Amino acid sequence: MVARQYGVLREEGKSERAIFIIDPQGIIQYIDIHDIDQQPDNDVLLSELAKIEGNQSLKPRKATQEEIDNLPKGGVVMYCTSWCPDCRNARQWLKDKGIPYREVNITDVPGASDQLRKWSGGSLTTPTFEIDGEVIIDFDIKRLKEILRVVD
Repeated sequence: MVARQYGVLREEGKSERAIFIIDPQGIIQYIDIHDIDQQPDNDVLLSELAKIEGNQSLKPRKATQEEIDNLPKGGVVMYCTSWCPDCRNARQWLKDKGIPYREVNITDVPGASDQLRKWSGGSLTTPTFEIDGEVIIDFDIKRLKEILRVVD
């Protein structure tokens, strides 16, 4: 009912990923609507909340160069989130192919989301792979097979 009232209900009965920030007076101060598989930019949301709440501690911080330098390198590194459907599919695909990899959760590892934004031109597209210096944005099986030399 709420999704319908806010205009974000799909015909098949599911909602878009919609974020509405409503201030204490009940006024909508911010709207962000994404496809259900896209992750909203938490830094933008935290900045908006900091403005509304007047609480600067909510503002996101930029990663230090040291944090970025300490991210895993070499082999297959998958930047992902715990909830992303493509990340789940990628984990299973790598497992099925017997490909060892390291996983970096972009919401938990300092510097990971900043590195991902740098690679993808500002967005937080997951999964993103870094394979011995080569970056693949999204779960592009064809490109992964080429780089990893996977034969079906």
